[in-house]
Amino acid sequence: MSYADDVFIKMCQDILENGTSTEGEKVRPVWEDGTPAYTIKKFGVVNRYDLRKEFPAMTLRRTALKSAMDEILWIWQKKSNNIHDLHSHIWDSWADEDGSIGKAYGYQLGVKHQYKEGMMDQVDRVLYDLKNNPYSRRIMTNIYVHEDLHEMNLYPCAYSMTFNVTKEPGKDKLTLNAILNQRSQDMLTANGWNVMQYAVLLHMVAQVSGLEAGELVHVIADAHIYDRHVDAVREIITRQPYDAPRFSLDPAVTDFYAFTPDSVRLEGYQAHPVPGTIPVAV
Repeated sequence: MSYADDVFIKMCQDILENGTSTEGEKVRPVWEDGTPAYTIKKFGVVNRYDLRKEFPAMTLRRTALKSAMDEILWIWQKKSNNIHDLHSHIWDSWADEDGSIGKAYGYQLGVKHQYKEGMMDQVDRVLYDLKNNPYSRRIMTNIYVHEDLHEMNLYPCAYSMTFNVTKEPGKDKLTLNAILNQRSQDMLTANGWNVMQYAVLLHMVAQVSGLEAGELVHVIADAHIYDRHVDAVREIITRQPYDAPRFSLDPAVTDFYAFTPDSVRLEGYQAHPVPGTIPVAV
């Protein structure tokens, strides 16, 4: 069984058995037909994935690795807020007529700030510190910028990455760990997707910094299952999981901005199909 599957099953069982419902309350999301999208939720879920042991790919339902990679590179590498720079249509509902999602996600990572060392955006600041001051406790990004929220078509869900370097006993190469902070997560549509893409991001940042990818800690403030997803989730967590695939990253890439979706490979990725058409709340 994939470790990511085990985490997902236990997390969903906990939400379904012990979570609280928002039914009848005032909620922002709606279904396509205008009906309020209620959830069963748990507060403060924390999951740990050791990337040295296994790549966290769910097998209970297939995750499109190339599309997940395309999105994380759209945000972190292209630093874009325009869906025309993205090859999938997952952001179409939040884009305006020009394709912009406002001052959200990649836009914030591309804003340059004044530091003692010069002008840098948040991504370049992370890469700079990992090269020049790896033991700093200040290596992080944050795209939840309050002064720009009114110009964001969707407030960031995964909003912060904090990087931390450790030296493991008996190893010459330092280990890069990270905490992904997420204010809200839709278990069915986004959990496997986000965990996989941020695990890849940690691998990429580690490789170009001469480090080994270590632990990814995923902190979710509001982990929820939508009312119209409950039956699908119950069915998925009864499936028989497969073993985790083998992950590899093109070792020739030493520049973060040279990675492409083709730089990543998953060998032996066996997974169950997506359970039909999944409605998405907006």
